[in-house]
Amino acid sequence: MAEMRLIKKYPNRRLYDTAISSYVTLEDVKALVLDGVEFQVNDAKSGEDLTRTILLQIISEEEEGGEPIFSSALLAQIIRAYGGNMQTLLTTYLEKSMELWADQQRELRDRARSFMDVSNPVQVLSQIAEQNLSMWQQAMDSFKPDQGSARDRSKDASDDQKD
Repeated sequence: MAEMRLIKKYPNRRLYDTAISSYVTLEDVKALVLDGVEFQVNDAKSGEDLTRTILLQIISEEEEGGEPIFSSALLAQIIRAYGGNMQTLLTTYLEKSMELWADQQRELRDRARSFMDVSNPVQVLSQIAEQNLSMWQQAMDSFKPDQGSARDRSKDASDDQKD
């Protein structure tokens, strides 16, 4: 496996990629993300991990130009989730949703490559839709609380009252 690429951020806000011994821009860091390169951004003086901050900065710049992914309503909902008891659940949900979305995109690309060999492309799209629906349902089911045990506890409590 490739070694983690280290980028140092200096007080003058410049980013230095130690793998290529050169200063880089946020656009260069974005290219690393798009290429799937594992990296970490550390403060050159304190050694503090600044990777999330840099990634958020890239997202912010992307949101300012072109068609944004995050609506104001969605951003407000995310802000409301901070500090609440559901924050960890939301984090897991968003991560799993993005993994599912990436898997679906990969599957669609793979299927699109095989369209030349398929006599009925509508059937292929229908199969993809059914698979996506099934995967989404499984993902949603994994977030549901254990319904059976709650019903059993409720039944046990009512049985105790009858005695």
